[in-house]
Parts: sequence; structure tokens; C-alpha cells
Amino acid sequence: MVNLKVKERMPDLRKQRNGKQKPWTLEELHAGLEQFETEQGHYPTASEVDSYEYLPSARSVERRFGGLVALRQTLRLSGQTDFRSGEHSTRRAHIINERARRIEQAVYEYLTNRFGKEFVHREYFFVDDARTRSDFFVYSARDNFCVDVFYPSGRRNLIGCINSKLKKYEPGAMRQFPIIFLQMNDAISEEMLEGVVARKKKKFGTDQVLVGWGGFTRLCESQKPLRARRK
Repeated sequence: MVNLKVKERMPDLRKQRNGKQKPWTLEELHAGLEQFETEQGHYPTASEVDSYEYLPSARSVERRFGGLVALRQTLRLSGQTDFRSGEHSTRRAHIINERARRIEQAVYEYLTNRFGKEFVHREYFFVDDARTRSDFFVYSARDNFCVDVFYPSGRRNLIGCINSKLKKYEPGAMRQFPIIFLQMNDAISEEMLEGVVARKKKKFGTDQVLVGWGGFTRLCESQKPLRARRK
């Protein structure tokens, strides 16, 4: 059982760093959590912890303290301790769903303006199992291709999403066509995407690419649209 000694003054904020480092103290975690609450108006969820520079990964919190819920209880933080249920969870799900709807609509409008409504399919099913699908399938004069759209919260979440998607698009029905993995978080740079791809042990296929919005539009502009046949 960890004993918490509450100090009148919070210690200096500690930043995340790559590589091996000494364990975070409860005081450092407390300072990071309070700083996040000051900035955002709520304490962070696991995904927000992973992308916040003044806190360690959620996995390390899980290993040392039994997870974020247990840590919040140990620190006796005010408000809801378990964000996986209740009002916070409902509000967060609504925000995520609304953002996903807006992002998908923006991508759809761009694709239809570029390639024509007749040549853009939403939720393209590779086989009839309601799961094996991509967000978009596009017919073009050079190569037909798929688009898988997602919004990672930060670098760690980006890596997790990519690992999951590469597993999903393993050889088989899902690899019939080239696939564009389109991440839509403006805070994630193209340099970060290139670094993640370069460091991955499980490499991307020659028919797979990870891009942000700028890279996506450049790829689409390199593809020649088809022309609809007139009756």
C-alpha cells in the first residue's frame, strides 16, 4: 500500500522522456494530474495520459499503481474516479462520435469532389461479414484504392492504432487493393508519421501508406479520376 504525503507546494512538473528512466513518484504524478485538470477542466483518461507531456504512459501507471482509477483513489482526487462509466464516459463517447461523423463527412466530400460521387463508396465491404470493410473505396483511372480514416490522440495512440490496422489488413480479402491509412489529428506532423513508419518492426506493405491530410490530398491529386459514361 502506497502512503501519500500531501505537500503544501506541488513539485516541479516532470516531462516524459524516451528510454529507461527512474520511476515516477506519487508527488510527480499528482502534480501532472493537477496541471492537466487546470488546463482541461477534468482529470485525464488513459488515452489523454499517454499524450500528455507531464505524465508517464498509462501502462506504467497500471504496472505501479494498478491503473488510473486506483491512482485517483490513492491521491483522493475530487470528482469521478472511474471515467469508463457514468457522465464522463457518456459525454466523451458523444464527443468522439460527433468528431468521427464530421471527419468522415469531410473526407467523403473531398473524395467525391475529386473523383465523382459515382466512384466513391462509403463503408466498402470486402466480404459479407459486416466487419471486413474499409471506410472508403475509390475507383480511379490508374488504381482503385481504399481509405481507412482514424483520429489518434497522440504518438502512443497512433502506434497502437497502426498496429491494430496492419493486423486487420493482413494478406487475404483485405489486401486486394492499395490502402491509405489517413490520420486526421492536425497536431501529428508528417515527420512524426515518417518516424513511426521507419521504426516499426512489422513493416508496411508496398501497397500501404500512412499519411495526414496534406499527404492524402497529394496522393489523390496524383490519381486521375474516371469519367462517368453518359447515356
